[in-house]
Amino acid sequence: MTLPFSSSRLGLAVASERRGQPIDELIEPQLRVDRPRPPPVAPAPADLRPSQAEWAKAAQAEIARSQPPDVMRQPLPLAPAPQAPPPLTAAPAPPLGVPPPAPRPEPPVAAFERAPSASDQEDRRLEEQPAKRILGNVIAVNGARATIATKASSAEHLALDAWGIGKLISINLGASRIVGMVYEMKVESGDLAQGLESTLIIQAELVGEVLDSADNQLKFRRGIANYPWLGAPAHRIRSSDLRAVFDLGDRQGVEIGRVSQDESIPATVSVNDMLSKHFAVVGTTGVGKSSAVSLLVRKAVEAKPELRVLVLDPHNEYAHAFRGNAITLDVNSLDLPVWLFRFDELTDVIYRGRPVPDAEADLLRELIPLAKSQFAAYSSMNFGASLLRKQADGLLFSLDAPSPYRMLDLLGLLDEMMGKLDQRHDRYHMRVLKGRLEALVTDARYRFMFGKGATEDNLESIIGRIFRIPHDRNRITVLQLAGLPSEVLNAVVSILSRLSFEVAMWSSGGFEVLVLCEEAHRYVPQDLKLGFAPTRQAIARIAKEGRKYGCYIGVVTQRPGELDPTILSQCSTVFAMRLANDRDQDIIRSALSDSSASQISFLSAIGNREAIAFGEGVATPMRMKFTYQEQSALPAAETAHRIEMMGVRAETSLRSVVAKMRGQTEPGDL
Repeated sequence: MTLPFSSSRLGLAVASERRGQPIDELIEPQLRVDRPRPPPVAPAPADLRPSQAEWAKAAQAEIARSQPPDVMRQPLPLAPAPQAPPPLTAAPAPPLGVPPPAPRPEPPVAAFERAPSASDQEDRRLEEQPAKRILGNVIAVNGARATIATKASSAEHLALDAWGIGKLISINLGASRIVGMVYEMKVESGDLAQGLESTLIIQAELVGEVLDSADNQLKFRRGIANYPWLGAPAHRIRSSDLRAVFDLGDRQGVEIGRVSQDESIPATVSVNDMLSKHFAVVGTTGVGKSSAVSLLVRKAVEAKPELRVLVLDPHNEYAHAFRGNAITLDVNSLDLPVWLFRFDELTDVIYRGRPVPDAEADLLRELIPLAKSQFAAYSSMNFGASLLRKQADGLLFSLDAPSPYRMLDLLGLLDEMMGKLDQRHDRYHMRVLKGRLEALVTDARYRFMFGKGATEDNLESIIGRIFRIPHDRNRITVLQLAGLPSEVLNAVVSILSRLSFEVAMWSSGGFEVLVLCEEAHRYVPQDLKLGFAPTRQAIARIAKEGRKYGCYIGVVTQRPGELDPTILSQCSTVFAMRLANDRDQDIIRSALSDSSASQISFLSAIGNREAIAFGEGVATPMRMKFTYQEQSALPAAETAHRIEMMGVRAETSLRSVVAKMRGQTEPGDL
């Protein structure tokens, strides 16, 4: 082959002559595969050829580089400068009988210069990332977990490389990359504190695979189809792979925060899946649970314009979060007439949760349908009808049907029954029952049951007001339960939960309703002996059958261990915030799939506003931080809000406090 005219060729020619080696043997190192071959250079024109001094200097430099190390340490004698550069002549012909050496095949350029592939470009690390990264290798693997061994020289280097508990890593298989979540790390040998190179053992839970599709799109798939082989390389997950892991794909999602591992990646949730299969938010007090709930409700209403939301607020705090977008009902504005209560709900109010005497229960079962018949007779202008005549006319109503009646009619029927000579009921129980009913009617705390609306057939307006039908821009109803008597609280929750289900069911899904049950462990406790059975049944019915008709439930609790597991198991999307109690963590761990159960091990150490989201509403279990909200959008008790707005505490009237204790709205009512 012909080399270009350059100092390299001149030096090789002189070195060949001095060392007695063919020039091809000196040229061979230039053609190794691991060194890219320089592009061919055209021979220099005669007027650009080097001068004699330049040629001599270049030749000496090439000879010096070609000598062995012991020769290079000796000073080289200065070669006499030739009078003229040697002419470029063809190589001498070989002796007779000796075949000429076969020309060496020139290596293809493609062996040295390969166009970078998409995966090579993806593997290039960003400039802002650390200069080095830790690479590990799989040394053990089973069906759900992998053990990785790696080396590190210092704890600082390890921190920069983001190998940490709860972080996602990648195990490269070539065509795909397995995603694992680190849940345990330890030093096998060495001493990181002394800066020595140490062997680290990392336990990772296998989550899924990231695949390169034909259209150059990354797709994440839950589960493992191809397990890593022993020795497979593991490293920090790529940013693009991390985005693919938390991508909802074809499902529409809304952003509710940021992924904790990489805050540039949004944490999204599918509102349709979150609502249709119910959701739960759990976390100890003070971690931002109510703030997260208000954010989720706000996002749900934005994504589903036809959704109605009923918030059962035991602390009177959500009205501040939805100010301007919700109506608030409290003990003074709530209207739930007594005839909306079913028999079990009414007896729970009358007897304060105590057992109901059988004789008095039989009286109520007989008198309530008669009172409903009498109200219907009054409505049809059939005045003066006696009890026996109503029975003969067949105007009796069902015991639990939401048909109106007046408590005064019920008391009148009871008096009429007491005056009969031939009476099968004990008059003692009649008098006791009458006293209980009269005490209930005259108690100011129960005026929402016996107000003006209790004497009218206004069921349509009651449902329309509670569930915003037809709705305006205020599609959220906040029911403040703090002012209600504790004896009636369970019954009210039961009524509203039951009405929510029936409105959605009888409208065939035309009215979608979300019931947000704050402090749910109060109404559906784990112990079946506690709580109120009708409330438990109403909430359980929504959890089991509600999604068929468009009635959804959101469960919020700080003690999931005290919540009925049947209710929690129906919530397919869970946002688990910080939980310190081991029993509560076990409940959440049982709700997680086996491939993500290790995330609960650090649930007690996550920060405020952080949560582990898992279930149908998210792409894969993720550790995330909810979006920061302004103070005006956060839940707060009305008292705290007034103090914040005024800056100073206003003087409180003791008379007003006493009036509220007695169940009266204003002191002037005394």
